[in-house]
Amino acid sequence: MNNPQDESPINPLPPVVVGLALLLFGIEVVLTLGGRGVIGGPDAVGWRLDMIQRFSFSGDVFNWMLANGVYPGDQMIRFISYPLFHTSFTHMVFVVVFLLALGKMAGEVFSWWAVLLIFFGSSAMGALAYGLLLNESAPLIGGYPAVYGLIGSFTFLMWVNLAAQGANKYSAFSLIAMLLAIQLVFGILFGGARDWVADFAGFLTGFVLSFLLVPGGWQRVLDLVRRR
Repeated sequence: MNNPQDESPINPLPPVVVGLALLLFGIEVVLTLGGRGVIGGPDAVGWRLDMIQRFSFSGDVFNWMLANGVYPGDQMIRFISYPLFHTSFTHMVFVVVFLLALGKMAGEVFSWWAVLLIFFGSSAMGALAYGLLLNESAPLIGGYPAVYGLIGSFTFLMWVNLAAQGANKYSAFSLIAMLLAIQLVFGILFGGARDWVADFAGFLTGFVLSFLLVPGGWQRVLDLVRRR
């Protein structure tokens, strides 16, 4: 029997979440140090711009693929590569904070592969919505659509938990409502890209995928909701 005094008061983070966070952090550290001339020599100053050009999701490239019916692999990879790169160190830090907080909750319920599917699936659907619904020339880059997918999973877990308690299930959506309201206000006041479309699509993807990936499956959720 374990001694309670030997147990950590803080549950460890799921390895898949730690791995994703280290990947994002490691890439950003290399790009930041290269941009400051610490590593890589003179050419390293352009590493970030080169990575954005090669791996961000481009609406212009997407429109070209649709118009020509050609979908080369080195361009399709943009749907899942863009969340790995960021415009600045601060950009990455905010994404990683969300990833660690929400990924911990998702990783304690879902399997490691389900967390990856939510992360990259939300990224892909966010990019698809960005390309189809908008005519933006600005590239889509950074992990916000992916972590919004994890917000979707968190919302799903809250929704199921509130349903089990007989409480108001719709209060589970308060977090996403607050975040989207903040983005809307900032967009009105300061302008900027409309990448909130990708974020919201990522959220919806994470929420829907959670129905399919939750232990016990869709039928368990249906039975729970019907009982309430």
